[in-house]
Amino acid sequence: MHGVIAEEWGREVVDNSGWQRRWEVAFSSSFERADNEVHTAAVAPEMVGSTAVVAVLSSCQIITSNCGDSRAVLCRGTDTIPLTVDQKPDREDELMRIERGGGRVINWNGARVFGVLAMSRAIGDRYLRPWIIPVPEITFMTRNSEDECLILASDGLWDVMSNEEAGEIARCVLRRRRRYLMADGVSAAQVVADNLTEIAMGRNSSDNISIIVVDLKPKRKRQPRQ
Repeated sequence: MHGVIAEEWGREVVDNSGWQRRWEVAFSSSFERADNEVHTAAVAPEMVGSTAVVAVLSSCQIITSNCGDSRAVLCRGTDTIPLTVDQKPDREDELMRIERGGGRVINWNGARVFGVLAMSRAIGDRYLRPWIIPVPEITFMTRNSEDECLILASDGLWDVMSNEEAGEIARCVLRRRRRYLMADGVSAAQVVADNLTEIAMGRNSSDNISIIVVDLKPKRKRQPRQ
């Protein structure tokens, strides 16, 4: 995805609609292109698909793009802010879209499109077109000095942990690692991701657990001993 997005962002812009619109076009075309490549290159059969959550960081912005029920949350000070909204079949606007197109949402161990898929958007899963679509939702968040970290994870984490709990664990681990400036060669962000993964597995999460944590604080340099 990162390669496709970089290429789409680099394409020549023919209008002056602003940088936010340019990112929206780049993300939308990237997700569509990734979906087409999965299909045309026969990367996976039509009954296979994936969610995708992507974040682009600049010095002043966090730009997120989500397709499915993976999620990005921002830990800012003592707050945990969701940057994406899960695209679930029973979300009111998604339910209306699916039913308007002649689809059905059936409660089978949770709301599922035709009783099969527990998300309403994805890359792949072409056997459920036109109800499952590869169209992302894009958000913009201005960064500030209180930003601690960014958590991007699949529903294997969010099925067993709330945003607030994940944020509190992340803040606790980051605070401890920064205070003692651990010299084990493992980044603070990786330790947070490992902790969240272990907790989700300990709670018997039954879905894929993929977690990326981005430390948003500048790295502190060790002070030389006097």
